[in-house]
Amino acid sequence: MSDTTSITVERTIPASSKELFDILTNPHRHEDLDTSGFVRGIEHGDRLNEVGQVFTMNMNGDHMGGDYQTDNVVSALDDNRMVGWKTAPAGTKPPGWEWLWMLDSQGSDSTDVRLTYDWGDVDDQDLLEKVGFPLVTEDQLEESLGKLASVASGE
Repeated sequence: MSDTTSITVERTIPASSKELFDILTNPHRHEDLDTSGFVRGIEHGDRLNEVGQVFTMNMNGDHMGGDYQTDNVVSALDDNRMVGWKTAPAGTKPPGWEWLWMLDSQGSDSTDVRLTYDWGDVDDQDLLEKVGFPLVTEDQLEESLGKLASVASGE
């Protein structure tokens, strides 16, 4: 489902919410979940364990002129239920877009996962035009859910 400033996708994944949370809070696994082609690997970052924590990713995209880095500030964290971060070009404050993963346990081996990409707080018109939101499509977000399922199953 999408509106003009966010896209949300959902899927039930045959894994525990704890297992999925462990994957999502490990920045070293984010490249495994990326379907945009932008993520090139982690520059630095520990397991996500508190709001305000920062991890830096190596990226590449024409919208930024090639190679660049992002600082990602943890904006939401609730054990086995939710993790989110706001992304910014490295060394800057987040300009208003966020990735939010919600996990709703359906038992010991099944979790409803909802992924939201929200750029509703971006108010810099030049940035909106430069980046061309949404930079990641609904199909790519759905593919990320598929990759999360594959990672969780050990594929």
